[in-house]
Amino acid sequence: MQTQLLLVSNSTVFGRGYLDHVAEELRELLRGVRRVLFVPYALFDMDAYAAKARARFAALGIALDSIHDVAPERRPAAVQQAEALFIGGGNTFRLLNALYCDDLLVPIRERFAQGMPYVGSSAGANVAGPTIKTTKDMPIVQPPSFDALGLFPFQISPHFLDPDPNSRHMGETQEERIIQFLEENTTPVVGLREGSWIVQCGEVAELRGPLPARTFRRGRDPFEAAPGTDLVRLLRS
Repeated sequence: MQTQLLLVSNSTVFGRGYLDHVAEELRELLRGVRRVLFVPYALFDMDAYAAKARARFAALGIALDSIHDVAPERRPAAVQQAEALFIGGGNTFRLLNALYCDDLLVPIRERFAQGMPYVGSSAGANVAGPTIKTTKDMPIVQPPSFDALGLFPFQISPHFLDPDPNSRHMGETQEERIIQFLEENTTPVVGLREGSWIVQCGEVAELRGPLPARTFRRGRDPFEAAPGTDLVRLLRS
């Protein structure tokens, strides 16, 4: 079965270029794909963002079209015709709000169900889950709902940071905020550290990259999932 879903914690890791750390995963996921449709809504300067993504995908031998260059009324149709979709990072609230404004959630779900590959980085990974309630971003705009695409069965918390034992910062840690989420919600959460990613093929979602993921389930202690772990099997057990 072909890989359908690539969820990346961050698009750039220290010392490497844009998406370099997942270049081989992109080649595998997009084998046979000639053109990718890019969604740059998470950043304000969409022209510059699209140019950056276009150059990166050109190095992979894949053309990239940005949905913001399509007339608004034609954007759902553009998704329906896309060979593959890439949603980049930035502000998750801005991104989800724009997806609602352009009526793109249903077309994306439909094309994904038909086998379209989906790549999401940072905010793009956030919106692949059931909701965006575990994002770290500020709500700079108010989307109609926190409900997201639901392509991946669990909440994603990209850029997961462990508490620094030497820090004097007294604010809440990311782990504490996720635990608070689970006081009010039941969906498990994957704390995806930078440099890590998830590859889903059918019902198997494998954690990849150099670092474990911090996973959270209501009523259970947080658990470190090692690279190679099937997160679906783990979090549904």
